[in-house]
Amino acid sequence: MKNYILLTIDVEDWFQVENFKSYIPLSSWFSRELRVEKNTNQILDLLDSQKTLFPARATFFMLGWLAKRLPHLVYEIHKRGHEIASHGYYHNLCINESDEKIKTDLTKTKNLLEDIIGQEVTGYRAPSFSINDNVLKIIENCGYIYDSSYNSFEMHGRYGHVNLSNYKRNGAAVKISDNFFELPVSNLKIKNHVIPWGGGGYFRLMPFFLFRKGIKAILNRDNAYIFYMHPWELDPKQPRVVQASSGFKFRHYTNLDTTKEKLNALFRSFKECSFITCHKYLNIK
Repeated sequence: MKNYILLTIDVEDWFQVENFKSYIPLSSWFSRELRVEKNTNQILDLLDSQKTLFPARATFFMLGWLAKRLPHLVYEIHKRGHEIASHGYYHNLCINESDEKIKTDLTKTKNLLEDIIGQEVTGYRAPSFSINDNVLKIIENCGYIYDSSYNSFEMHGRYGHVNLSNYKRNGAAVKISDNFFELPVSNLKIKNHVIPWGGGGYFRLMPFFLFRKGIKAILNRDNAYIFYMHPWELDPKQPRVVQASSGFKFRHYTNLDTTKEKLNALFRSFKECSFITCHKYLNIK
């Protein structure tokens, strides 16, 4: 049976991450250096260079605030054959917002992205995986076909929770209704313990040989692996938020200089897999 790897990129810049929100207010975003275009192009070039059995394609969850300022970047991603999906507009945590504000955010960002690429946007990821059952229903009602916001690692304070136990699972996809699916980030489960294995800081902090073993175990279980990362994770020269706590700085800045080589190692190690978009995976399933 063919194995699939779904690379998902949360397109946000260094000053928009949740860990730094207390130190970098929204009102200052316009004055910050935009580095996301250069870093995203690194990822695009890396995808283009891979000699896998199939063209390497990824899903880019775009922050609306950036799409408004860099529409040419959104179109470039689309032009190179990758999927454009929504990451909300201002990177506000869904579980802190009213239903009406969530609806406005979901609709505004979807419409913006569709206007840029001239194609329907079908996927969404909540900032910091801040999801719950109510938010999931709002996402469906706003016209999205899938959500990829559920991270089952419950020891992280900002990750939300949804109950997927009553729904049918096919590989990595969970069918919520006839026209709506959840694509949870891939984690390992050892007995009753969930071990975070979907990417991000866990990918940067863990030795690759060990991370590779975990991916293989997930592929053996689901025949699919859903991985996430951010463009700033390839940028060791990004500005430092010196006033941030030592814990936040450790989680954000550690091993930024090795991310690109680890991504190359991921491609080399799993070159027999199909690297496809979330939307295409659902069409296959």
